[in-house]
Amino acid sequence: MVSDILLPGQSVSLARGPAPKLGGGLYLKDGQVRASLVGVAQYEGSTLAISHVRSHPPAANSVVLGTVTRLSPLQAMVSISVVDGIPLPAGEEFNGVIRTQDVRATEKDKVKIGDCFRGGDVVKGVVISLGDARSYYITTARNDLGVIFATSEAGASMDAVSWQEMRCPKTGRIEKRKCAKPESHTL
Repeated sequence: MVSDILLPGQSVSLARGPAPKLGGGLYLKDGQVRASLVGVAQYEGSTLAISHVRSHPPAANSVVLGTVTRLSPLQAMVSISVVDGIPLPAGEEFNGVIRTQDVRATEKDKVKIGDCFRGGDVVKGVVISLGDARSYYITTARNDLGVIFATSEAGASMDAVSWQEMRCPKTGRIEKRKCAKPESHTL
C-alpha cells in the first residue's frame, strides 16, 4: 500500500487488523509505529517498510515546509527545507516569500503579516511561482496550509485552537497565527 512521504519520527497510523511485521525504516515507540527514514511506507507481503526518495528543488505546486526567517509589513521570508515531503540536504535550503495577498483566500486586504507569522515558525505552503531570482513565491491560502509548529514566548510548543490562534500550554496565553489544519496519516 502506497501512502504519503513520511519524515523521521512521524507516526504511521495502521489500518485495523493484525499488526504488520516492521521492516527497514520503521520502529515501534510507545505503541506507535514511527518512521526512521524519509520515504514512502509500503507493504512487501506482510512486512511494512519504507523505501527512500530523493530530494529535488521546488517547482510550481510543490508542497514545502520552511522556517520563517524575517518579517516585513508586506511579506514573510521563509527558508525552505522540505520539498514535497522530502528534506533537502543540510545547507541546500531555498528562499521563499509569503506575500500578504498569498496568506489567505479571503479578506486579503486585511492581512497583517505580524498577526499570521513570527520568526522561527515552521510553515507549510505551496509554491505558486518561481518568483524572482532570489526566492520562490509561496501561498498559505488553503485550510491545510499555514503555521504547523510555533514556539511561544515562554518557550513551549504551541497548540492550534482555531485557524488564526495558537495557545501556549505553559501560560495559556493565546497568540495570533495563520494555522494549518492538522492532518492525519492512515495506512
